Amino acid sequence: MILTTSTSPPDTVSGLRATLKYSVPSDEKPIYVASIGGEEARLDLDGEFQEREVELSDGRARMAAAGNDVFHIDREGFSLVSHESAIVDFYDLVAIESTYEIEIMKLVAAATGAKRTAVFDHTWRADSVEQRAARQIREPSAVIHNDYTNWSGPQRVRDIYPAEADDLLNRRFSIVNVWRAIGHPAETSMLALCDARSVTDDDLIRSERRAKDRIGEILMASYNPAHKWIYFPAMSPDEALLLKTYDSSRDGPARFAIHTAFDHPAPPAGAMPRESMESRVFAFF
Repeated sequence: MILTTSTSPPDTVSGLRATLKYSVPSDEKPIYVASIGGEEARLDLDGEFQEREVELSDGRARMAAAGNDVFHIDREGFSLVSHESAIVDFYDLVAIESTYEIEIMKLVAAATGAKRTAVFDHTWRADSVEQRAARQIREPSAVIHNDYTNWSGPQRVRDIYPAEADDLLNRRFSIVNVWRAIGHPAETSMLALCDARSVTDDDLIRSERRAKDRIGEILMASYNPAHKWIYFPAMSPDEALLLKTYDSSRDGPARFAIHTAFDHPAPPAGAMPRESMESRVFAFF
């Protein structure tokens, strides 16, 4: 991995400034190797990247000033909602399957208007090596990316619903990532989210994603000073972030939402290492 660092000029807009990792366009397709989790889990990239200091707007402050609908999954590509789950232990796989999946399918259906929703993946992450080792979970993904592309979004439908794929792909569908802090508020390795309206197709870079069982494709992003970044301080376990990572519609709604984990330049004293869970949900219309 080649890494360069660049600092943007001072910004007159008040807010948090933080360093994010962008991809640098080249003739070679970047590669993201998904870790299997555990003590050795780390971000594994192949390609050229650069770190840029950017301004991040406080999304929670904007919601307090303008109302909860200031962010919408079909406009900015994401929204933060209150969501108190019945789950006590988010590592209890039986409870996740029997209860949590039903909760978030209902949540996504209500937020999107989808006629059918289905959970197809869960990922747990921790900012602590000790917790990753104890739980055999993955590291925060600290590179700007979007989980799916125009190829890999439909391919996941084909992978999971081979018998129904032709019919399902004849209608609009989207993939929504339901992200939440678990155990305690997320105050380290928080998420930075880019307003989808500030991202152009030319900013997006198709990248290979290698996992132990398959090779897929994600999007990375090149730097654009027009990008508008938002973060939500101290997301709590009673909140859920809805993040649209694919939409088959090319006629209006946000289609992708690039995002990344980032290090807060001045985390609160006593901040506990982030633990989080993300669940990927199909929404069929």
